[in-house]
Amino acid sequence: MGCIQLVLGSLVILVSLSSLFRFYSAGFFLHDEDICHHFYGVKDVYDSFDVKALSSRVDEVLDKMESLQDKIELIVQEMEKNKNELEKGSIPKLEYKKFLEEEVIKPLYSAHITLRQIRMPRVEGIGNVTIKEHPLINNFVIEEIRKYITPKENRHKKMIYNTIGHACVSMKKELEEYMDYDIGSYCKDDWNIAQKLMINGCDPLPRRRCLTRASKLYQKPYPINESLWRIPDGRNVRWSNYLCRNYECLSSKNPKRGYTKCTGCFEMDKEEIRWVTNSSLPVDFLIKDVLAVKPGEIRIGLDFGIGTGTFAARMKGQNVTIITTALNLGAPFSETIALRGLIPLYVTLNQRLPFFDNTMDLIHTAGFMDGWIDLQLLDFILFDWDRVLRPGGLLWIDRFFCNRTDLDDFMYMFLQFRYKKHKWSIAPKAKDEVYLSALLEKPARSL
Repeated sequence: MGCIQLVLGSLVILVSLSSLFRFYSAGFFLHDEDICHHFYGVKDVYDSFDVKALSSRVDEVLDKMESLQDKIELIVQEMEKNKNELEKGSIPKLEYKKFLEEEVIKPLYSAHITLRQIRMPRVEGIGNVTIKEHPLINNFVIEEIRKYITPKENRHKKMIYNTIGHACVSMKKELEEYMDYDIGSYCKDDWNIAQKLMINGCDPLPRRRCLTRASKLYQKPYPINESLWRIPDGRNVRWSNYLCRNYECLSSKNPKRGYTKCTGCFEMDKEEIRWVTNSSLPVDFLIKDVLAVKPGEIRIGLDFGIGTGTFAARMKGQNVTIITTALNLGAPFSETIALRGLIPLYVTLNQRLPFFDNTMDLIHTAGFMDGWIDLQLLDFILFDWDRVLRPGGLLWIDRFFCNRTDLDDFMYMFLQFRYKKHKWSIAPKAKDEVYLSALLEKPARSL
C-alpha cells in the first residue's frame, strides 16, 4: 500500500512540476507583449500570431492536468480509507493495470499531444527579425485541418497556401486596402491585390459594394465563329497591372513579356495545332484518341492549368464543354479565355473546386502543376479531383514533368486511386527531367 501511494504521489508532483516548468520556460505567465519580448527580444505584438488561440490551448492542457491531479488525489484518499483491504491484496493486478491505463496514462498522453500540437511563432531572417507562423493554427485540434492549412514549400522555395479563409488574418493590411472604397462608387483598379490575397490563402474574398471598372476603350467581342482562333481586341483588356500593354508584346520572342508559364499561348498559329497534330513525343496524346476511349460519354469537363483556353476551344469543336481555370500570372489569361468565347474559372491551386461530387466527365491538366509541387499539397488536389470526377470519368495528365529522381513519388501519387490505365507514357525532357502523360479512368465505388 505504501509503495502504491508513493508512486501515485510522486506522479502527481512530477506532472505538476513539469507542467509549471514548461509553461514558465515558454513564458506563458508573461503578458502578451512580454511573451514576444521573451521569445524574440522585440516588444512588438505581431498580428499574424493568434495569442488568444494559444492561450486557449494552454488552458486546455492545464485543465487536463488539474483534472488528472484531482482524480489521482481522490483515489489516494479512497485507498487510505480502505488501506486494510489493500494490505490484504484484494485489488487484482489486472484491475490495477487497467486503472493506470485508463485513468493515468491516457489523460497524460492526451495532454502531451495537446502540448505537442501547440506551435509558436518561428523566427525567420537574420538581423531584421521577422515572425512567420501559420495563422490561427492553434485554434484547431484535428491534425488533418492543421496539415491542410499549413503552408507548403515547393521546390522553388515558394510557399503555397491552402485556404479556408484563415490566411486573411496574416494579410490584414492588404485586405483592408482591398476593402477600402466608397460604397456605390467605382472600384479601384486593384484586381492584382485581390489575386495576391487569393494566392496567399485569403480566399474566398468578401464581396464588395463598388462598381467594377472596364477598359475605357471596350469594344464588342468578335463573333463566336471568329473569336475561337483569333487574338482578341487588346482594347478590351485593362493593361495597367501588366508589364505588357498589348497582345503583340506577349509574344514568346519578347524576353520582357512578364510571364514564364505557357510560352507561346498568345500566338494562335502555334495554339491551333495543339492536340490535333501528331507529335514526335509519345507523351502527346491527341483529342480524337482520348475521346475514342469513351465514345459519346465525354460531355463536360475541367481544364486545370494555365493557358488561353485552347484545349477548351478544341473540345468545343467536339461538342464537349470545358471550363478552364485561369489566374492572371503576368498576362491577361482570364480575359483572353472569355474574349475567345470560352468559360474561365478564376481559382487558385489552393481552392476546393466549386463543383458537386461525381459530376465531371473529364479533368485535364497541363503546364501548371509540375514537379515543383509539394507532395502533400498534390495529394489534397488529387483527392479533390477524384471527388468531382464521376465514376467512369477520365483524368488526363498531360506532359507532367519532374526530376527523374522524383518520378517514383509522383507516379505513386497518381496511381494510388487505382484508376484504370488507358494510356501511360514517359519520355525524356532533359538530362535530369522526364515527361509523364497518362489517361486514367475512375472506378465505380459503391457505398
